[in-house]
Amino acid sequence: MSAPGGSAKERAYAHTKDRVLDSTYAGGELLTEGEVAAELGISRTPVREAFLQLEAEGLLRLFPKRGALVVQVSPAEVDAVMETRAVVERFALGKLLGDGAAVIGELEAAIAEQERLAAAGDAEGFVEADRRFHTAIVRAGGNPILTDLYDSMRDRQQRMGLAALTREDGRIKQILHEHRAIVGAIGEVDPALADRLLAEHLDGTLRLLRRGPMPGEDAVR
Repeated sequence: MSAPGGSAKERAYAHTKDRVLDSTYAGGELLTEGEVAAELGISRTPVREAFLQLEAEGLLRLFPKRGALVVQVSPAEVDAVMETRAVVERFALGKLLGDGAAVIGELEAAIAEQERLAAAGDAEGFVEADRRFHTAIVRAGGNPILTDLYDSMRDRQQRMGLAALTREDGRIKQILHEHRAIVGAIGEVDPALADRLLAEHLDGTLRLLRRGPMPGEDAVR
């Protein structure tokens, strides 16, 4: 979740983006400058500027005199993001296994944070901690270009990660179990097992996302 404060434009941007990513503003929903301005107690001008920035980021599509449409996540986008994640994460995992001990502490810390957030019922925080777990693997691979590519998917991963949690009871417990198993395989320096566990973990998320539309959407086209 974005921090409060800042200029009126920054507040409008953070407010709108957070609600698009957590599906409070669902894909296909039409937002108006007046509605968001009223929610925040600001004028329409900074909201209009925030909408323009979010359109450039691919989260909104503006229609003059009508409002801003929340862009839906398509099946093709889901497949593309998850395919890219699998390529980058599995490559990085293969490289780090020679010195996996260096990243185990960071991975265990991310799991502990996920456990704390799960107990607190903070789904958004849980997904952010989930991403920190996977980002630690990518960074440990030592390729800064791949790390930058991975970082560029942050918003998409947050939106999809929150959606995946809603698709299956017990998904949070399953994620934690799978994360611990991956860390165990890294600690044992077992490349084949670690790769298989990571691939199965990502496939599980893809399977859930393919089940249907994002929360609040009637259909994903």
